[in-house]
Amino acid sequence: MKIVIAGGTGYLGKLLTEYYKRERENQIYILTRSQKLNSKNVNYIQWDGKTKGYWTELLEETDVLINLTGKSVNCRYTKENKAEIYASRLQSTALLCEIVQELKTPPKVFIQSSSATIYRHSEDKLMTEKDGEIGIDFSMDVCKKWEQVFNSYELPKTRKIVTRTSIVLGNQGGAFPLMKRMTKFGLGGQQGKGNQFISWITEKDYVRAIDYLIHKPSGVYNLCVPNPITNRGFQKELRKKLKVLVGINAPKLLLSIGAKIIGTETELLLKSRRVYPQKLLDLGFEFGTTEFKEFKI
Repeated sequence: MKIVIAGGTGYLGKLLTEYYKRERENQIYILTRSQKLNSKNVNYIQWDGKTKGYWTELLEETDVLINLTGKSVNCRYTKENKAEIYASRLQSTALLCEIVQELKTPPKVFIQSSSATIYRHSEDKLMTEKDGEIGIDFSMDVCKKWEQVFNSYELPKTRKIVTRTSIVLGNQGGAFPLMKRMTKFGLGGQQGKGNQFISWITEKDYVRAIDYLIHKPSGVYNLCVPNPITNRGFQKELRKKLKVLVGINAPKLLLSIGAKIIGTETELLLKSRRVYPQKLLDLGFEFGTTEFKEFKI
């Protein structure tokens, strides 16, 4: 296949690149803000996510276009950071959609990234694609507007897929390596009340789900295991896996102080994401790992 990944040098982009480059017949093009050397069947193309350029020609006759572009939300929600979080997502998505509309032979599939954090804080209800309740705070509004931009463009020759991705667990990047380090230092107790749910998916299943959806109908899909786990249960199991006996609990006030010191927000730890992958399951997708206790570190 010919695959173009916008924002492909981030954590999830690297996972997908590693997966698809194993097939030598695949040609992968990464749209990135910083120039990098090409390697084998992976080509790095510079873009700014805002303006058209010579890279637009690469989208002709593409099998799969995947958009992962966006400033990390692992930061303080200052006015400036909020503006950049919005702009980096909305501008790049609109730009890609405009280009696809103009192509003679547009991508067969356009997979647009979103997040499971689009749903409200929920300890009581499983959020499915059909019945999930969209929230109204900052991070939820970012996801909502992100999807609205994508859905505002009609692309009749291209199947459009939105992936609401939960926390991706693995050792290659993302949040999990930090979680492990904190636990090893004795800080692996419950965070806040510990009742908040964590929706997650392994690196392997994330990549498999993306590959699976390439051949499926247009629509919105939750990428997460069908068994979300409470923060308390997650931390307990993580301590067990790492053979750590002590885990100091972190109340909300302490987390707020710590988040300010390291430059992030407590929402990433305290929001309850109880999400369910109804549509993936209905299509017959089989997860390799569904319980955190089965997850191998």
